[in-house]
Amino acid sequence: MMKNETLCIASPSSEFPEDFFTEQERKQGGLIIHFLIILYMFLAVAIVCESYFIPSLEVISERLGLSQDVAGATFMAIGSSAPEFVTVFLGVFVTKGDIGVSTIVGSAVYNLLGICAACCLLSLSVSRLTCWPLFRDCVAYAISVAAVIAITFDNRIYWYESASLILIYGIYIVTMCFDIRINQYIMRRFSPCCTCCREAMVGNTEHEPLLGWKEDSLPVIRRHSRSDSGIFQEESDYSQLSISLSGLKESSNNPPSVFTMPENDLKRIIWVLSLPIITLLYLTVPDCRRKRWKNLFILTFLMSAVWISAVTYILVWMVTVVGETLSIPDTVMGLTLLAAGTSIPDTVASVLVAREGKGDMAMSNIVGSNVFDMLCLGVPWFIKTVFVDRSAPVEVNSSGITYTTISLLFSILFIFVAIHLNGWKLDKKLGVMCLLMYLLFVTLSILYELGIIGNTAIVMCGD
Repeated sequence: MMKNETLCIASPSSEFPEDFFTEQERKQGGLIIHFLIILYMFLAVAIVCESYFIPSLEVISERLGLSQDVAGATFMAIGSSAPEFVTVFLGVFVTKGDIGVSTIVGSAVYNLLGICAACCLLSLSVSRLTCWPLFRDCVAYAISVAAVIAITFDNRIYWYESASLILIYGIYIVTMCFDIRINQYIMRRFSPCCTCCREAMVGNTEHEPLLGWKEDSLPVIRRHSRSDSGIFQEESDYSQLSISLSGLKESSNNPPSVFTMPENDLKRIIWVLSLPIITLLYLTVPDCRRKRWKNLFILTFLMSAVWISAVTYILVWMVTVVGETLSIPDTVMGLTLLAAGTSIPDTVASVLVAREGKGDMAMSNIVGSNVFDMLCLGVPWFIKTVFVDRSAPVEVNSSGITYTTISLLFSILFIFVAIHLNGWKLDKKLGVMCLLMYLLFVTLSILYELGIIGNTAIVMCGD
């Protein structure tokens, strides 16, 4: 009979400043303030994403000629994953935290199943998907998971191992540059495998207002969303059209002022409450939707990522305080509240584009964010092992590595198979399936970390 082991990990609250209320004050009503701050931070993330972050992505994609899925897997994934990137840096250089099972499994599985469920259930229409982008991103994610698992297996990270993660992500980005050519090559070589995917997309009426695009019977790619949309593609009669990801907007170069009061009563109340956020963003982030600021789209993108990181940090801090005040076990909190909290920007951004009918962009952001989250671990590790402390490797915790691997790989396999069986569309049925699977994963993970299943009980240091 195997003997149960106990693993001690740091409490999530140790990575945040001391709360402005004592525990007694929070229990006597101060917790309401925390809930209000959490709701306000949700509102702030939504405003940043809708008014600045996504519009900057549209301009970037228009200038580089990126397709929706490539934009979602690269710029959108990097920008919306900025909070995780900052958290990794804090964990390596400030709090000296390890990569726990709850952090990796919780965030990654929520990104895949939780956000996919949100996109399906909150979208007003059914979005059609393309086979190649999802297949490409799923393969990239599987490789990134395998790479992280391989280098953390001995609990030590050396400089060449961290450099290999950065190299893999670099290869992933370069692959995106030649996405269309690789797509065409794969389709030609494995056309029998892809036929079912093309048949599933017959009658595609994806809600993209791409007026003026030509349709024909090319068997390789849907021309209106994939062909001639890569960086290194030749010009054609339709690739010269200046069309952003949200449709034809030439008629409204300057949207209404952010200080214009809405006519709807509920929207007017929300607008008044959000005026402090709107004013701060107006003063610090150039609105690239306006003609005079359009050339500053890179600054808009970077400042949006900064604001997203700052707001998410406050959001996760408040969620952590609420969880501890309500005596929610920290291991449970890491798999649920904190995992969802750090992924709020991904959730908001993906739901917003899914509601516009851009299914490929939403799914590419979901999977692409996970690829970035995994491989961005190499950046702080590389800096620490090369420039800060070259005498010793970075120490990490890789306990439960088998469970982690199975969970992550099975979740990505489930997403791909479920979407295929659902006819390559995002609808309510797929949303319910993903939600149920996510709840199952969370339940099993909590049971694992509490030591009810498995041989390792995970507790907080000092308990």
